[in-house]
Amino acid sequence: MPLEPKSADLPRIRGALKLYQVASVITGVMLLLLCAEMIMKYAFHLELFAFGDQGVLAFAPVIETAAGLESTGTGANLSTGILIAHGWFYVVYLFSDFRLWSLMRWPFSRFIIIALGGIVPFLSFFLEARIGREVRDYVDHREADGAATSDRTDSSDTVEAQQ
Repeated sequence: MPLEPKSADLPRIRGALKLYQVASVITGVMLLLLCAEMIMKYAFHLELFAFGDQGVLAFAPVIETAAGLESTGTGANLSTGILIAHGWFYVVYLFSDFRLWSLMRWPFSRFIIIALGGIVPFLSFFLEARIGREVRDYVDHREADGAATSDRTDSSDTVEAQQ
């Protein structure tokens, strides 16, 4: 028999779900930006720079040297910034994944599948919709069952008090 979330955790599950959904969308967008950046860098040999000699935003060529690829742009390297930002948002995404997974008491394989959403392009968007719908339905069902049980308990207490 699989474990089910505790009734006392249902409000915390809603909060964990909101954090997961926000982290999922941000991580998904950052992953898509990272993929675009990697294509620009390795296929077209360009990196995006801000506030350099070329202007507010500009692509600068990347040259291949004996030490590897080397940037030629000046200013803030937005390509590196996208890489770093995705990495940190992925950490937040993993935290939100772990929190939701532990409150819902899912098997470990579910944690791994959700974690893949931050490294497989577009997967986080599909998982966010599916997991969000599934968790909301589950919590709504549990809360409705709890309300029905408490209504039956209250009405039986009222009948016993009248007798």
